[in-house]
Amino acid sequence: CILLASSPLASFSKPIGEEDSLYLPLFPFVFFPHYRSCTDLFCCVIFVIVILGYIALGTVAWLQGDPRKVIYPTDSYGQFCGQKGTPNAKKSTLFYFNILKCANPAVLINLQCPTTQMCVSKCPDKFSTYTDVQLQYQITAAPWDYYRQFCKPGFNNPTKPIAQVLRDEDCPSMIVPSRPFLQRCFPDFITQNGTLTVAKRTHFKDALDTARSVTELRDAANGITGLVDAKEVGMKIVEDYAASWNWILIGLVMALVVSLIFILLLRFTAGLLLWFTIIAVILVIAYGIWHCYLEFSLLRQQPGADVTIVDIGFQTDVMVYLQLSQTWLIFLIALGTIEASILIILIFLRRRVRVAIALLREGSKAVSYIMSTLFYPIITFLLLAVCSSYFAVTSVFLASSGDAIYKVMAAEPNCMYANKTCNPETFNKTNVSKACPGAQCTFAFYGGETPYHRYLFILQLSNLLIFLWLVNFTIALGQCTLAGAFASYYWARRKPQDIPPCPLFSSFSRAIRYHTGSLAFGALILAVVQMARIILEYLDSKLKGQFARFVLCCLKCCFWCLERFVKFMNRNAYIMIAIYGKGFCMSARDAFCLLMRNVVRVAVLDRVTDFLLFLGKVLIAGSVGVIAFFFFTHKMPIFQEEVPTLHYYWVPLLTVIFGSYLIAHGFFSVYAMCVDTLFLCFCEDLERNDGSSEKPFLMSAGLHSILRKTDHH
Repeated sequence: CILLASSPLASFSKPIGEEDSLYLPLFPFVFFPHYRSCTDLFCCVIFVIVILGYIALGTVAWLQGDPRKVIYPTDSYGQFCGQKGTPNAKKSTLFYFNILKCANPAVLINLQCPTTQMCVSKCPDKFSTYTDVQLQYQITAAPWDYYRQFCKPGFNNPTKPIAQVLRDEDCPSMIVPSRPFLQRCFPDFITQNGTLTVAKRTHFKDALDTARSVTELRDAANGITGLVDAKEVGMKIVEDYAASWNWILIGLVMALVVSLIFILLLRFTAGLLLWFTIIAVILVIAYGIWHCYLEFSLLRQQPGADVTIVDIGFQTDVMVYLQLSQTWLIFLIALGTIEASILIILIFLRRRVRVAIALLREGSKAVSYIMSTLFYPIITFLLLAVCSSYFAVTSVFLASSGDAIYKVMAAEPNCMYANKTCNPETFNKTNVSKACPGAQCTFAFYGGETPYHRYLFILQLSNLLIFLWLVNFTIALGQCTLAGAFASYYWARRKPQDIPPCPLFSSFSRAIRYHTGSLAFGALILAVVQMARIILEYLDSKLKGQFARFVLCCLKCCFWCLERFVKFMNRNAYIMIAIYGKGFCMSARDAFCLLMRNVVRVAVLDRVTDFLLFLGKVLIAGSVGVIAFFFFTHKMPIFQEEVPTLHYYWVPLLTVIFGSYLIAHGFFSVYAMCVDTLFLCFCEDLERNDGSSEKPFLMSAGLHSILRKTDHH
């Protein structure tokens, strides 16, 4: 690369496929990669070093980490609950002696609830206190036999004074009806008539006969009610997926077939099909507006339907919301806004819509000549899946790195040794127990004193930044590859004779061989901006001050705009890199200047084209979604017996709609890249050529005529 960069040929650049009678008569430029040189070599070297370092980081994390530390709960002795070959093999659930202490600010300091935690085989299912059990033991031993399973292993002294038991935390002061959630025992909250209860009780007493309320349990559990409800919904959703996965797969295959048919029809009837898409979307939205207005009018006359969504809160049954007039009013306003926006765009930009359709027609020709481009998104998907999997695994192993750290948990608030690091094996030989009666050396978290453990947080941030870099590089590689393939189509004088063989593979090879550094440079800029946005989102979730949140909101808005701008410029820079083979900065400058010289076309055509492609995605996802809706709601008499029994029919329905949209997006993203590439090539063609016999335009006659007409207007 260094030798090529120093050669005179390295400065020579011209569009892919364009002939030059002085240098290479009758041969497309794409056949001669030696006219290119490695661009942004320094960034390429840094990128390779970072990848090697990322592999080393993953290896060290794999050697140091243990995913069980994240997946399984750990008791106060640092032992995993439910692990085979340990005393806790049949005890898979973590039990908190005094869950009320979990609302203590010390939780934030120790990263652990400041109470004894023990693995149990099952959670308690009734209210009881140590005092009650001690009194009942004089009559019968049954209550004690039940209660002792929640005490420390080996403790069997129901006559020990209550104060000493609570001081030494031999047993919990009380137990409440609980159920396991995330392998931890949490109070069994149930809402009855709007009142939060545990086993139909709102108040109870602890071992010291102190009155306690369910609200205290709720605060200690930190909103566990919603999580428990979410778990129940999650279980039902899993069951729905298990019952309907085959029909979901059929729906996605149907979306794939419809997308392919749509693309094939674009090749021959682009104008007719796109206008049909526009009209169909307008009519479908108009029907939706009429239906929402009809439902809204009917519900306004029914008593009880005027309750707001805020009043009923979160409900697992979606049908509850559909019985409110406010829900249909929101749908009505949203659809009306969308319909008005579409009509305004069509009225004021009708000429630009014709130009966009011409570009799409030209793009369909390019895609038909290079059909392999339609399947390139599969490669991008596989690369993104590898990056995401590696990032997730590395994050888990980093989070689970380190040894068990134990800290002094004092029963008295003024203990000088509280929160100090301790060794459970030698703790009883120290003076801590004498200075702080009842103090214990309990497990706090996983960590260490080595530089690796001290900088785990920095390593997690590095893991996230490199992940964003790799993801953006993968996307950039796909955009540059597609741009190079479609540019070879545009700059070919005779289409399709002068289109080089295997243009997609050739473009991919050029991007990897010569422009890895440039693609990595652009991806790094975008990754840094995205990293800043993530940090701002984290700070916004932690800060409480109104002024601070206002400043963060402004910063988030600015960085969102910056990210959109960087994505737009990177996309066009990659197109220029694919065409001319220059470095990232020079390509970004050339693309920016070219776009600014054609700012009117860019501002309108680019957005209108994206708008038309979006309507195509909506039409495909909507048509498949309508069929899925009639199927899963038993409105197809032919398939009545085939429809599975579901808890929520919207689970497979939304999955089919969202999956269909993603499939259509995968195909149409190729079209979008094709149109953007052809548009930049068209602008460059207008500036380099004048339509004479010496400098003829390379655009198609239909595209040239409609663009000329539009420019005159």
